[in-house]
Amino acid sequence: MKFVLRVLITAATIFGVAYLSNMWLVSVDEFWPTAVIAALVLGVANAIVKPIVHVLAFPITFLTLGLFGLVVNAAMLYLVAWVVPGFETTGFLQTVLAAIIISAVSGAGAKLVDRD
Repeated sequence: MKFVLRVLITAATIFGVAYLSNMWLVSVDEFWPTAVIAALVLGVANAIVKPIVHVLAFPITFLTLGLFGLVVNAAMLYLVAWVVPGFETTGFLQTVLAAIIISAVSGAGAKLVDRD
């Protein structure tokens, strides 16, 4: 049940970022099924691909004092946009900003769901 709630929170965050930014940060066709599938793919990408990219990019992340982690988060959104039809990114800086907002809001929502 917690997994479903976390996916729905992430999907709502993705849709909210797209809607509130007037499709300037990211573009989503509709909540169901596009944002929900994007949230699932983002979860899989964060669980499988992101740790590998973090290990490979450690020297760059170390030299930039961790700021390259924002680029890695944006790369995960680019991966989602490549896989999910109806979900598009609009530019590099917009994608970085969207990644920051999505990770912060969905992380806070996950903390609310996971507390006992």
